Amino acid sequence: MSRKTPFLTADTIILHEGKIVLVERGNEPFKGKWALPGGFVEIGEKVEQAAVREAKEETGLDVELLALLGVYSDPERDPRGHTCSVVYIARSTGGELRADDDAADVKLIDPDDNPDLAFDHSLVFSDAIQAAKRTGLL
Repeated sequence: MSRKTPFLTADTIILHEGKIVLVERGNEPFKGKWALPGGFVEIGEKVEQAAVREAKEETGLDVELLALLGVYSDPERDPRGHTCSVVYIARSTGGELRADDDAADVKLIDPDDNPDLAFDHSLVFSDAIQAAKRTGLL
């Protein structure tokens, strides 16, 4: 039986030194645009593990997941096809901030900024900042 389902990704809002970590995409889609660190969940991997792994691979930072922000599943959120993303709020616990893997660059932005981000990450960013302020994480 053939069954088609959406792809699964894990994204992370990383709190680092009072700011939020963004990565510049090194690959299409949205090459050159800023986004939240994240990527596809691998077969046999828990979503939480994927979030921590992708954060490390793209930003050089070790992270601790603090809260599940939500699941973003708009079929139009990724031009490659229907992708569902599980998004976590995390804080850095070590490592060295640097672009790696498929990230071309990395930067810190103020939580009060309103960045234009790839995919639906502007919405995710806004939701995360509201949740982090409401719960005392920011």
